[in-house]
Amino acid sequence: MGIRHGLVVVASAVSLSLFGAACGSDGNATADDPAKLNVVTTVSPLTSIVSSVAGDLAEVRGLVPEGVNSHTFEPPPSAARTLAKADVVFVNGLKLEDPTRSLAAGNMKVGAEVVQLGEATIRPDQYLYDFSFPREEGKPNPHLWTNPPYAKEYARVARDVLVRRDPAHASDYTANYDRFAAKADELDAAMKAASATVARRELLTYHDAYAYFAQQYGWRVIGAVQVSTFEEPTPREVASLIQQVRQVGVPAIFGSEVFPSKVLAQIGAEAGVRYVDTLRDDDLPGRPGDPEHSWLGLMRFDFVTMVESLGGDASALKALRVDDAAPDRAAYPQ
Repeated sequence: MGIRHGLVVVASAVSLSLFGAACGSDGNATADDPAKLNVVTTVSPLTSIVSSVAGDLAEVRGLVPEGVNSHTFEPPPSAARTLAKADVVFVNGLKLEDPTRSLAAGNMKVGAEVVQLGEATIRPDQYLYDFSFPREEGKPNPHLWTNPPYAKEYARVARDVLVRRDPAHASDYTANYDRFAAKADELDAAMKAASATVARRELLTYHDAYAYFAQQYGWRVIGAVQVSTFEEPTPREVASLIQQVRQVGVPAIFGSEVFPSKVLAQIGAEAGVRYVDTLRDDDLPGRPGDPEHSWLGLMRFDFVTMVESLGGDASALKALRVDDAAPDRAAYPQ
């Protein structure tokens, strides 16, 4: 069992106001083309997946700024203007973006639709509940995109929706999906090979984002210092996690470069294990337009970090190319 802890995360009003206008750069979309489908997404991994299928045939715009806690994100009023223009809004679902869904329901134009990728990918009996997402609260763990086969299913759902909305480009959407699916399969195979080299596949992380990843590759999530409330963990809770880490014997625990955790640093120091504070949840590496700034780049970075930090061989993952995917034209708020 792990312990759910709370750390303080405050998003500034200034940073949230930025996405009233498109924030693309380095060739990313910055203006609406009335001849194309207008697609809105939420968190950046979803934006990347949908953009990989849409290519340059649709205008794809992310809504949640990178580096913001998506669980607590409240869209500002300016988001209504973005949603009002959308033909399709792709959300992760599984209770991750309820405020955004509510805003969309009150502002979308006639004929537009909201697509919940999570609910379209797995059945309710496949939902995962745990210490950070207890069943009694009714919110399953929503981070399906850390499991490459599920991410591929997200792309399949996006393909089918885009083909239905824009049948003239069906073959192009299908070709883009096929290219993405092949890369997801390559990543899955590489991670299976890398996992086989890790003796102790236990994770203590800053955020409980890897439940479906763990299920896919035979890892175990032993705890998470959850970024969700303003309460600090009690000394007893911290002591319990320190004891867990010592008992399990993992060589490293994992934090985030976006949400620094003094608690995890303390746990690592007192348990005598390495504290690796560079994992990313939904903040893509690099900048928009960079090859690594993609779902594929994010997963490869995180998987390499976890495998190597736990003493495994990540060479299969490092050999996976991320610069030969379709160009990403989406607009990502920063």
